[in-house]
Amino acid sequence: MVRDGIAVIIPCYNEALTIGKVIDDFRSELPEATVYVYDNNSTDGTAEIARTRGAIVKYEPRQGKGNVCRQMFRDIDADCYLMVDGDDTYPAEPARSLCAPILAGEADMVVGDRLSNGTYAQQNARAFHGFGNDLVRAMIRWIYGYGFEDVMTGYRAMSRPFVKTFPVLSEGFQIETELSIMPSIAAGGSPMSPWNTETAPRARSRN
Repeated sequence: MVRDGIAVIIPCYNEALTIGKVIDDFRSELPEATVYVYDNNSTDGTAEIARTRGAIVKYEPRQGKGNVCRQMFRDIDADCYLMVDGDDTYPAEPARSLCAPILAGEADMVVGDRLSNGTYAQQNARAFHGFGNDLVRAMIRWIYGYGFEDVMTGYRAMSRPFVKTFPVLSEGFQIETELSIMPSIAAGGSPMSPWNTETAPRARSRN
């Protein structure tokens, strides 16, 4: 198997409205990267759109983001894994800055932080989502003595050693919390600990 330098990995479920733009944006920012879309039983043509935009399309029949991540981590061999959602929530412009510490061997995870600059709270009025993020963040800091701002972000760069040894236990969106907790358990402040890179989320757009 040929190892990619950077693999952009996109778990998708019914993202036909936005997946084309997401692929185009990340290919523009990281032209050397290989873009993978893992379709999770979409019924709206997501996979076909992704394929026409030049992504490598794979299928995961077990429903849930955790199941998709487990299969992506098994299948793909890369030096840096940049995971992003397919709904055009996250801007592609910071992609290279997220990958840089991974490729330099300075960190095993870099987190795209939506919260520190305040724009996410303005654009998203889901009170329980914010509360959940705050609660998990506080628990990580209390239990492990380490924390970062956005524990539920879907925008992360990860190293090959982290991805290939990370035991995905969740089937669904709990995977985001798992990904946040595991570096804190494994690292104790070592380079495994995630770095933050602030990203301003954007509104959902169309192809």
